Amino acid sequence: MNNAYEIDIEIETSYMAEHSEPDEDRYVFAYTITLVNRGSVAAKLLSRRWIITDSDNRTEEVEGEGVVGEQPTLKPGEGFRYTSGAVIETPVGTMHGSYKMLAEDGETFDTDIPEFVLSAPRVLH
Repeated sequence: MNNAYEIDIEIETSYMAEHSEPDEDRYVFAYTITLVNRGSVAAKLLSRRWIITDSDNRTEEVEGEGVVGEQPTLKPGEGFRYTSGAVIETPVGTMHGSYKMLAEDGETFDTDIPEFVLSAPRVLH
């Protein structure tokens, strides 16, 4: 990969107990993603593609423009942080995907979003 196009991605997740309904197989998670342009060329985030899988192996694919209604442009060294959410039917699941980026030199490239785990804390009865 040309290091002119390099986006670092950090992910934090949290279980949203107040929005979840385990009795109805509804588990809600928030995830915060920080993107930092480590390349030498400014790049705009055009779209995202997610693969969300629950522990019963149900998979949902989500694609769309931008993130949280924005298509941020990151100059070299700049970062962008956003929080979004996912709903799955089991207390544990995973997400991974990619961002399609457009560099200011006209090249488009994909940045992989590494797989991360969504996990509700263990509930004691």
